[in-house]
Amino acid sequence: MTDTAKATETHERTSFKSFEESTAQDWAIIAPQLSVTQGLVADRVIGLLGELGEDYGGFPINRLEHSLQTATRAEKDGKDDEYVFCALIHDIGDTLSPFNHPSIAAGIVKPFVSEANHFMVKHHGEFQGYYFWHHLGMDKDAREKFRDSEFFDHTEEFCAKYDQTAFDADYVSNPLEHYEPLVRQILRSA
Repeated sequence: MTDTAKATETHERTSFKSFEESTAQDWAIIAPQLSVTQGLVADRVIGLLGELGEDYGGFPINRLEHSLQTATRAEKDGKDDEYVFCALIHDIGDTLSPFNHPSIAAGIVKPFVSEANHFMVKHHGEFQGYYFWHHLGMDKDAREKFRDSEFFDHTEEFCAKYDQTAFDADYVSNPLEHYEPLVRQILRSA
């Protein structure tokens, strides 16, 4: 039995077959379960990050190491906890949906971070393309469609300083365990 099943199995359940049939009493049972489920999110995120260690995707380092390097570089540069958290999980969706991975990470971070950091995570793929898309016959300047955004420079800096530089097999990153308290702190703060 999974942690989720254990956590929710001990609680009362409703019996409606459609939302149309549901009542205020049903939702009084369901609503408190959101905090139970949210309490499990940090463990799930940490687990997904760990799974990134199994995938190299042809890169010089695995996807977990890339995420750790990105976060470590941001942390060593004095970025705040929220930024470091975003740096850590920006590619968490890479193995679930490579072409849409920024949206997966953006969906996770949205309730917990500033608008600037959410924008950065959501659009980092197009900004990152500046460094390599021309090798694939794609438009390396695709990020220019966001030029008028107040968060353009913020996202450009993230990719230039932390994301695109984080493929160094010789770089010594902080381990995932170092970031577990940060993940837990941020994901329970909604």
